[in-house]
Amino acid sequence: MGMADQPDVIERPADEMKVDRPTRPPAPRPAAPQNSEPPQSKKRFPWGFIILGLVLLLAASGGGWYLYTTRDLQDTDDAFTDGRAITIAPQVKGVVTELLVNDNQFVKAGQPLIQIDPRDYVAARDQAEATLGLAQAQLANARINLDMVRVTDPAKLRAAQAQLDANRAVLVRAQADYKRQHNIDPAATTRQSVDDANATNQQAAAQVALAEAQVKQADIVALDVAQGEAQVRQLQAQVAQAQAQLAQAELNLSYTKVVAPQDGWITQRRVERGNYAQVGAAIFSIVSPQIWVTANFKETELTRMRAGQEVDITVDAYPSLKLRGHVDSVQLGSGSKFSAFPAENATGNYVKIVQRVPVKIDIDSGLDPNLPLPLGISVEPTVHLK
Repeated sequence: MGMADQPDVIERPADEMKVDRPTRPPAPRPAAPQNSEPPQSKKRFPWGFIILGLVLLLAASGGGWYLYTTRDLQDTDDAFTDGRAITIAPQVKGVVTELLVNDNQFVKAGQPLIQIDPRDYVAARDQAEATLGLAQAQLANARINLDMVRVTDPAKLRAAQAQLDANRAVLVRAQADYKRQHNIDPAATTRQSVDDANATNQQAAAQVALAEAQVKQADIVALDVAQGEAQVRQLQAQVAQAQAQLAQAELNLSYTKVVAPQDGWITQRRVERGNYAQVGAAIFSIVSPQIWVTANFKETELTRMRAGQEVDITVDAYPSLKLRGHVDSVQLGSGSKFSAFPAENATGNYVKIVQRVPVKIDIDSGLDPNLPLPLGISVEPTVHLK
């Protein structure tokens, strides 16, 4: 069959191709009864408001109770442990031959810490002893000479005076012979006798003059004694000087062994065996067992704070450790007043800043020997202001 012989196909719309189905009419709604009232909603009990009121009441009660119980308490977190740290430095120089302690070791007062090579100081001590012995010998010799002067000088003076008296007697006799030879008749004597009388008179006069000079020379007993006494005093001073030098040498020798001045813990050790120790150079610090708390309270918190008030102390490092103490004193100056560069409020614009004042708190009880309190750790003191 050709295309002309095929029957014509009539296309119908899709809507016309659907099968028509009968529709069910909607069910009739029941008619509302006449004169009926609308339903009322069920009322709920206001539990939320009651709970909120109770919470507010409890909060107010708790706040009031807190304010009541803390009105006599004053605390701060600007507080730290404090104590005495003694710096140990050698008083003589030398090589450290022995190191007798270790870090953080507890030492007793007088316990040796280090030993410095003592050989130089032993030699200095021996030399000082020799110098002292020489000075003492010279002093003894001077005292002997003084005693001799006190004996011999008066004897020499007396001998010179006796010789002067004897020469004067000879002079008197010579003068008498001289007068006789010149007063008698020349025919009754000889020229030689006259010459002998003249010579004897002159010789006797010369001997008297010599004896007088010797008396004057011997009459210096007081001066010789004074000179001897001055020599003794000079040598006494030299002996004292030598004794002082010996004492200093012995002291320097004792300084070669550095000992602890008091009980405490070794901290900040800066020395090893073999180091060369210098005079005044710090090698240790010793922290004393006495520990207290320095609390920096605001100036507005000091109104009711007095010495002797009880303090509760908690330590950040040991939360379970409870310490008891009391206020010892309040520093007479704020922390800024004693700073390296205190503020100069008399210049420029001024802004008022609340200052903090250090308060010293002594620890009375609660310390545990097994829990050391290093200096500078944080604590929180609470002062009872009653």
